[in-house]
Amino acid sequence: MSTVFDFNGASGSGWSQPDSNFQNPDAVPESLRRKRLPGWPRASEPELVRHYTLLSQKTFGIDTGFYPLGSCTMKHNPRVNERIVQLPGIDRIHPLQDSSQVQGLLAIYYEMQEMLAICSGMDAVTLQPVAGAQGEFTAIRCIQEYHRSRGDDHRDKVIVPDSAHGTNPASASMCGYQIIEIPSASDGRLDIDALRAAVGDDTAAMMITNPSTMGLFETNIAEASKIVHEAGGQMYYDGANFNAIIGKTDPGRMGFDAVHYNLHKTFSQPHGGGGPGSGPIGVKDHLSEFLPTPIASRRESQEGEPNGVGDGFYYFWQDVGDNSIGKVQQWNGNAGAVVRAWAFYRRYGRDLERMSEHAVLSSNYLRHKIMNPEPDVAAKINCMPSEGSEASLVMHEFTLSMSPVKEVNGVTGKDVAKRLLDYGYMSPTLYFPQIVPECLMIEPTETESKEVLDKFAADFHAVLSEDPEILTTAPHTTPVKRVDEVWAARNLILRHPGIEED
Repeated sequence: MSTVFDFNGASGSGWSQPDSNFQNPDAVPESLRRKRLPGWPRASEPELVRHYTLLSQKTFGIDTGFYPLGSCTMKHNPRVNERIVQLPGIDRIHPLQDSSQVQGLLAIYYEMQEMLAICSGMDAVTLQPVAGAQGEFTAIRCIQEYHRSRGDDHRDKVIVPDSAHGTNPASASMCGYQIIEIPSASDGRLDIDALRAAVGDDTAAMMITNPSTMGLFETNIAEASKIVHEAGGQMYYDGANFNAIIGKTDPGRMGFDAVHYNLHKTFSQPHGGGGPGSGPIGVKDHLSEFLPTPIASRRESQEGEPNGVGDGFYYFWQDVGDNSIGKVQQWNGNAGAVVRAWAFYRRYGRDLERMSEHAVLSSNYLRHKIMNPEPDVAAKINCMPSEGSEASLVMHEFTLSMSPVKEVNGVTGKDVAKRLLDYGYMSPTLYFPQIVPECLMIEPTETESKEVLDKFAADFHAVLSEDPEILTTAPHTTPVKRVDEVWAARNLILRHPGIEED
């Protein structure tokens, strides 16, 4: 099937770029000028439509198959959310419009702030950060300014467990902090003794997610919070795994001072391929004065003011105050993501607790199915770690080590992940967390049926029963086959082969 670049240079048909209306080409430095015109395709509308349709057919997404990407919560994105975000009063407004003209969107922002604060046990929320990592950075900056306001400039260390997401130490480093990594205990959970030895009067914060990336709930998290607080530090909650606990507990009750939420994970905003994301943060009262400014607020409507949402309130952007860390994003968050997540939250409300229950149930069911294959399959593969008492119950995700099968026949975790692509699945998260050798991390979410999970487990066993040669050369049916990843990393090609060099 042809792509649009097959029509590159065709004359007398299709459409190309219009002539430039740049009036002074000499203003562009000689070194930056093209030596020849760009080889833009000249394609008719049907050819252009076929090109993009072909690309979409080569793309895997949650709408085309099971997407068990651990720690990413790739769940179904309800289509009603798309209808809501495309309403004229939402998608045809501008961020610079006066508050009186955007009362509906401001009301949604305000309500989303309140709902996120409630489900996390926080006191104040900003929707400004547009990614989870940016939310981490924003929260750590708030903590940093909190310490400075108290004269604690000497606090320059942030503690992270060795199972932490890589963005945790990266975000803290961007704020100028030194990173102290502590090991996990033998059961995969936080080592309390190691934490106790690591804290001191130079501790600024600890960053941790609960459940952990191992899929295990940190049962001693309250004790960990007490240790950090007694040393004068703050507790930061990475919300990547928030999907497992809503309605059951919350970071506030665990002793956390700040949290980021992934609207593109827990609250169903579509994501993947780099975005769009949304990473709001919530904080306790003592950190609220440092939040990015402004935040959505409201007061009782006065005579003559619009009351477009009919609740007696006037909504507006309110500055946080002089201690704000300032803006971390040009406007006030990814509006489309906020509205989709708001629609999801409004639809389910207290039923979000059932969402978490089903996510945990799906994870435990799939893990049990994979760990307990038929005897003849088990005899062939012999690659799963044994189920001990501590590992027999997980939360929303779980990890598997492919080390035993690698020792038997040389098949690696990457080989298994590549072969699963041939079976029509997105691969699980590979080689993370790094403390699990040859790791595959699997998160089925609450939206997959029992039949899907049963088939995935059966196909997983089938993959591990295949000839190693098939796995080590996989994938075989995808548009792009096995690539030399080292060569690709060292020789980046960022130009489509259909576009000529200058």
